[in-house]
Amino acid sequence: MKKEKRNVLYSLHELYSNMGASFREKVCEDCNWSIPTFYRKMRSKPPRDIYTKEKSRDHLSLAEKRRIVEITDEMNDSLIKNLEKCYR
Repeated sequence: MKKEKRNVLYSLHELYSNMGASFREKVCEDCNWSIPTFYRKMRSKPPRDIYTKEKSRDHLSLAEKRRIVEITDEMNDSLIKNLEKCYR
């Protein structure tokens, strides 16, 4: 029996559509954040805003920044592997 190939456009759309949610879930899991915390930290300003002199309590720690960069690298590697599968 011949295996039917999936539509490449559909496969790519599905791959890219799932990336945002996967990234958010991985960051929340690894940083022990809730989804609202993820979005709050995403919108927060640096620790001190030089223009308004306000302090923000929701800035990212150095450890959080490093882990997010690691997650980004992992997801980029995974994306490349999945893209290669789509074109085979």
